[in-house]
This record gives sequence, structure tokens and C-alpha cells, in this order.
Amino acid sequence: MNRLLDLTFLRALAFGLLLASLPAVSPARAADAAFTQFIASLWPEAQAAGVSRETFDRETRGLEPDYKLPDLILPGRPKTGAPAQAEFVQVPADYVREASIARLAGEGQRLLQKYRASLDAIEKRFGVPATIVLAIWGRETDYGRYALPYDTLRVVATQAYVGRRKDQYRTEFILALKILGEGVVTRKAMTSSWAGATGYTQFLPSEYYKHGVDLDGDGKVDIWHSVPDALASAAQQLVNKGWQPGVRWAYEVTAPGNVDCTMGVPEVTKPIGEWLRAGFVPVRGQKLSAAEQARPASLLQPEGIYGPAFLTTQNYFVIKEYNFSDLYVLFVGHLADRMTVALPFATPWSASKQLRSTDVEAMQRHLTKIGLYKDKLDGKAGMLTRAALGAYQKQAGLKVDCWPSETVLRAMSSAR
Repeated sequence: MNRLLDLTFLRALAFGLLLASLPAVSPARAADAAFTQFIASLWPEAQAAGVSRETFDRETRGLEPDYKLPDLILPGRPKTGAPAQAEFVQVPADYVREASIARLAGEGQRLLQKYRASLDAIEKRFGVPATIVLAIWGRETDYGRYALPYDTLRVVATQAYVGRRKDQYRTEFILALKILGEGVVTRKAMTSSWAGATGYTQFLPSEYYKHGVDLDGDGKVDIWHSVPDALASAAQQLVNKGWQPGVRWAYEVTAPGNVDCTMGVPEVTKPIGEWLRAGFVPVRGQKLSAAEQARPASLLQPEGIYGPAFLTTQNYFVIKEYNFSDLYVLFVGHLADRMTVALPFATPWSASKQLRSTDVEAMQRHLTKIGLYKDKLDGKAGMLTRAALGAYQKQAGLKVDCWPSETVLRAMSSAR
């Protein structure tokens, strides 16, 4: 019995010494090993999508996660949200900056001539104005001059592994491999934003397959090097999301002094003629045809009752599908207009101050608690948040301006 115990002890001691002699495995290395195993487990899905074994092995060999990306959920670390997009943290005057618009409009006028044949073909085939697709290109990558900084495959792989939208990015990873396997673009050239959007007009891999167009007729859809393909693909995406040919994106108007800014939500839609009869006046004496006045539109006041006001058509919301931000659509729509008419907005932006995202989110929580707001708690003062703020101001006996100000924040804090 004692001899058996001694033997067991000696074996345990030897095993312990062996472990002690091995190099320590850091948590990061262990995590990366798990990442490698996760990527390997995706081979059956990649194979089903048409990715060859050669492509899978080549592109995943040595692939490592990028834990510095935003929007990840990492054990032992606080959740990281998406970075604060300029569209949601800058006041309109800073985002739709006149100097930027003027520069991009001038370049857009030159590109209108350079790509005239392709742009004419796009307008004829899709019904999307040349200026709109050029404006999207200008906003997304500065007409291709902005070099997207991330490796697309690494981004979508990391997001599929530890991102907040794993299922979505699992698909994006498989489709990114498929793109690389088809040889349209090299891994080095397929760079992206932190969220995996790639090419001149920033498409996710899934959007590439849904909306990609080979306009130049070379047998491949190349949104990284072919301007005709990239712009036609942007037009196809707009069409697939409901673009209406011959309809403006919006009309700038002067709002009546008694305007109820809480009406500025997509759900409140009236024929443009009805808005005009209620006192909204197109700027600079613009005359609208009977067909234009019959079209439905929603009210948009990006700074509440301050700054410019707009009557937005269905095409406004189609552009918003590209980037869910009112300021993004205003930038693209206004840039498109400026390529043909060199006039700024008729009403200047006010010198409004943007509250911190945490303050706006605190407002959203309070508005949700009292039943005035039912959307996301994201710290972004979009249409629904502004309308809910206006409803709160009515209830609290405050000035109704539909803008997240320090005054409203203090009132809510006192109420809490």
C-alpha cells in the first residue's frame, strides 16, 4: 500500500515538474488559439458558399483577430460600442461644413464630365441622378482619395468571433472569402472601415453580392478599381431600396412661426401641397409643379426649430438606408445639388451646441420611462428623439424647440 502511494506521489511530482518546465500560455495566446479553431469550424459554411479549400486555407493561414476594433464583447473588458460617428455627435454646421461641400462639389463637377458616358448610362438604366451617386462616392471615400485603413477579412472575422453582431458578420466573413476566391480584388487591396465596408462606395461583402453591377462590361464587378462599377452598384442599391426616378430627395422650406416641431417624424406624411397650405414656403421663390405638390413628404428640422427645414420625399429615406443619419443624407443631397447650382442652404445653421452622447442617452431613458419614446437608447438625437423631446417640452411647460439642450436636461434631472 505504502509503496503504491509512493509511486503515485513520484508520478505526480514528475508531471508537475514537466508542466513547470513548459512555457506559460498567456490568455491572449489561448484566446487566439480559440479564434483559430473558430475560423477552422467555418469551413463547411464556406465550402457550401462556393469557397475553394485552397482559398480558405490561403486566406485564413496566420489570420489573427484585431481586439482593438470597436463594437466587440471581450471577456474581462467593458463592452465597447461603435465609435461616435460624426453624423451623430457634430452639430449640422460642423458636419455639413461649407468648405467641404464647396470643395467636393467642385471636384464632382469635374468628375461629371470625366465619367459622362458611364453616368448617362446609370441615369438611363437606374433612374438615379449622376450627381447623387457621385455625392455618395464623395462622402464615403472622398472620390477614392481616402484610403480605408483596415484589412476587411480580419475585421469581419473578428466581428464574427467576438462582435456584438456575430451572426451577421459570420455571413460577411464567408462572403469576403468568396470575393477573394473569385480574384476580383487582392487581399491587400480589399481594405475597409472598422465595420468591414469596402470599396469606393463602402459596401459590406453581402451588399456587394446583392447590389454589385458590372457596368464597364469586363466580366467582373470591381468596386475597388472601376469607378463605373462602383457608381452603378451604388445606384442599384438605391433602386433595390425603393428609389423613385424623377423625384427630388428633399425641398428646403421656410417653416411657419407656429410650426409644431413634434411633427418631424417619418410617420407624419402629407402631400407637399398640404404642407404648403399650412404655411411652409419653398425657399428662394421656388415654384413646385402640381405633380410635385401631390407627392407625400415628411418634415425634417435637423436643429429643431432652428436652422433650415426640409420636406423630405421617399428618396430621402432611401438614401438614409445607406447611412442611418439625417446629417449624412443632408450632406449627400446638398452636395448633389451643389454640383449643378452653387448655392448654400437658404437658411443658415444656428450656433447650436451638441450635448454629449451620455446626456442624450439619459434624456432617452427618461423619455422612455414616461412613455414618450420607444426607440433605441443610443445617445443620438435623431428624428424620433427630437420629436419626443418636443412632446416632453409641451408637458413640462418649456419652450418647444425639439432640441436636446442643457435646459431640458436640467428639467429632466429635477423631475427624476
